[in-house]
Amino acid sequence: MKDWNSLLKPLLEKFESKRHPLEYQNLYQLMIMVILSAQDSDANINKVSPDFFRDYPNLESLVDATPDELIPFLSKVRNYGSKISYILDIAGTLRESKNIPLTMEELVSLKGIGRKSANVILRESGKSPEGIIVDLHVIRVAPRLGIVSEAKDGNKIEKQLMQVLSPDMWGVGMPISFLGREICRPTNPKCEICLLRECCSYSQDLSLT
Repeated sequence: MKDWNSLLKPLLEKFESKRHPLEYQNLYQLMIMVILSAQDSDANINKVSPDFFRDYPNLESLVDATPDELIPFLSKVRNYGSKISYILDIAGTLRESKNIPLTMEELVSLKGIGRKSANVILRESGKSPEGIIVDLHVIRVAPRLGIVSEAKDGNKIEKQLMQVLSPDMWGVGMPISFLGREICRPTNPKCEICLLRECCSYSQDLSLT
């Protein structure tokens, strides 16, 4: 059985300090952008966010806002109606940006924030991981590597990864995502330059064909 803690260490070290592609400036912006980015691209959220944050710079400014007031800023975001509802619900619950929590339990209690989003917020805030980030890239790459069985459910993959990896390696989720974004693409992955090619099941299968 492969020692994935050791095998993934170089990947963790390479990408551990690299920021998430969402171009946020503070915790409030990070939380809002993470909610908006669900089932949408980081690039699109980076594009629409500046105008939104100009008019709504903190949670306090959203407390009395209405959905109709937010639609012009967020109408180009996928599922914007639901996401506006989540954001306004959070604003009504927390009231002020200083009240944004930084624990998994508290974050997932907020509407629109699941485990993946909470893991991203904790990572970018410099907190110790309470889980492993599993986005669309990790869902593709982790089974390719052979760490987990084939699955499309992010929560199931996270659970498998947490069983395989020791807690000090739980920060490797975003590095795996970066690997998927830059090298282990859906089609024509760049296996020849991947630092995990020697331990990757997908790469080894390709070399045998």
